[in-house]
Amino acid sequence: MTQTDGAEDPIEIEDIGSNPAPHRPIGELIAARLSRRDLLGAAALLPGLPAMAQDSGNTPNGGPSSLGFTELRHQMAQRDAVAEGHEIQVVIRWGDPILPDAPEHDPLQQTAEAQARQFGYNNDYLDFFPLPHGSQASDRGLLVVNHEYTSTSLMFPDLGAGRQAGSRTSAEQGAVERAAHGLSVVELRREAGRWSYARDSRWNRRITLETPMRISGPAAGHARLQTAEDPTGTRVRGTMNNCAGGNTPWGTVLTCEENFNLPFGGDAATTGAQAAAYKRYGILKDPVYGWRRFDARFDLDATPNEPNRFGWVVEFDPYDPNSVPVKRTALGRFKHEGCTHAVNPDGRVVFYSGDDERFDYVYKFVTSRRWNPTDRAANRDLLDDGTLYVAKFHHDGTLRWLPLVQGQGPLTPANGFATQGDVVIEARRAADLLGATPMDRPEDVEIHPVNGRVYVMLTNNSRRKAAQVDAANPRAENHHGHVVEIIPPGAGTAKVEHAAEEARWSVFLAAGKPGIDAGAQYHRATSDQGWLSCPDNCAFDSRGRIWIATDGSPFTAGVADGLYAADTAGPGRALTRLFYQAPTGAEVCGPRFTPDERTIFLAVQHPGEDPGSSFDRPSTRWPDFREGAPPRPSVIAIVRRDGRVIG
Repeated sequence: MTQTDGAEDPIEIEDIGSNPAPHRPIGELIAARLSRRDLLGAAALLPGLPAMAQDSGNTPNGGPSSLGFTELRHQMAQRDAVAEGHEIQVVIRWGDPILPDAPEHDPLQQTAEAQARQFGYNNDYLDFFPLPHGSQASDRGLLVVNHEYTSTSLMFPDLGAGRQAGSRTSAEQGAVERAAHGLSVVELRREAGRWSYARDSRWNRRITLETPMRISGPAAGHARLQTAEDPTGTRVRGTMNNCAGGNTPWGTVLTCEENFNLPFGGDAATTGAQAAAYKRYGILKDPVYGWRRFDARFDLDATPNEPNRFGWVVEFDPYDPNSVPVKRTALGRFKHEGCTHAVNPDGRVVFYSGDDERFDYVYKFVTSRRWNPTDRAANRDLLDDGTLYVAKFHHDGTLRWLPLVQGQGPLTPANGFATQGDVVIEARRAADLLGATPMDRPEDVEIHPVNGRVYVMLTNNSRRKAAQVDAANPRAENHHGHVVEIIPPGAGTAKVEHAAEEARWSVFLAAGKPGIDAGAQYHRATSDQGWLSCPDNCAFDSRGRIWIATDGSPFTAGVADGLYAADTAGPGRALTRLFYQAPTGAEVCGPRFTPDERTIFLAVQHPGEDPGSSFDRPSTRWPDFREGAPPRPSVIAIVRRDGRVIG
């Protein structure tokens, strides 16, 4: 996630609290580990492509790629664009009423009560749960949407542009922002080729910062989770800063709390008993949001333990609008970007997650018990018992998963880890002590549906110095990011051992403009429109082709964020092609196919979040383009005009 402060360079929320990684001698490490040994056919990863064209439009497909669409040209525009032969449908927008008694959106008359019954702000992670439950229906389903954060300056008039708008909000505006966080669940229907949401559906739901939730797992009841409002440390109000997410084999949602540090502040950030822990998670004296002026929950001096109740993976049942969400603390507390699962051959379930911060880590969690495919209720608390691991990438292309288990190695009472609850509450510090590999902002982690390889999106890290370069993070001042491919034992067979403590790895691609940005590496046939910057989220189609969404390209590369696709095997491996570009100021999130792959849903987040842009003078009024209306984060559906499968 990126925010701007009205200056030329973006304020990146992940800057706050970044891990001070140790310097490592370059001579001990391999400068780059590209995936040549895994290429099939004629593919090659070579730099030196021609300069980027500046006009919009489409470029013909060709070469070894299996993708059939005509590639877009890079652009920066007020409107979005998609490859020729496809159609963009706006499905739902910030403020659209989703509960029966919700009012229509009025940006000049916002209230927290209304917003809590309307579609939230800054949509990120998307998931599609077919209706009826258990089917593979592609024309009707539940869309689950995270609402990551609020762009204060674009939500309300008269606050000006940039980050400072957060300090100018009124109590009511702050309450509206909190109601705009969390999640939405809405029923979608495709009729006569067009998608719409069902306002009167019994499944529709809003989850906000006021929704009652339960805390489970090793941190439940811990003294550091206890507050005056909840002396048991087992109940909490709400979830926030929900970025990416995932689901489970038993059909529940896993939503991930990422930049939970943003609203908390107070003198205790520097002088309190937990000041060191606050610092490790980026909690500052002066927060981004002004909520603490009106709500003591976010004032560290009044409620010092409240931040410890956020930063978790939250599970709930999308098919039951009355289900109580549960914060599953066994999966660790950090800035979770996603939580993607694979079923191990022995029936245990493995969940991968990135910690979206410069110099932070890649994790996985392995359940202790097998999941039960015939009894959904038997899996209800499966996520409360298991082992959390963090990755250490070695220069020889091997990887070791290090267990974060109290009493093992340095995770002892002498180092402040008396219980497993201590370990998961301070998962970052535990990983530091274990010697995990500090990465270049690990974001989405997804699993290839055909061969079981695991793909890690590493968005960027401009702060990495030459002495900190390592094999898995091969560039200093990495403005453009890269994609790492983890190869578990058995990858490519019917028995992929995701629970194994060892794996192999390689670099799938290194982003940036070839010939201009040092170290950029793609397939040699990648066009001057196909290169990308700042990989963030990804998805796979059933053929195993990767679809990469970007976040930050306007600031690092001067082009709009977009969605790119590439083969992961065969002669077109790593030959990325531009499929969709967002309107100015927006990032692209949450790519999600319907089961029939005739639709891909995208979350278009923070349109208009450009330097100097505000509610009163936005850089775009996407998607409505109505005079006086602010831009509205929205979910779109992309379909082919001929109704065939995308790609």
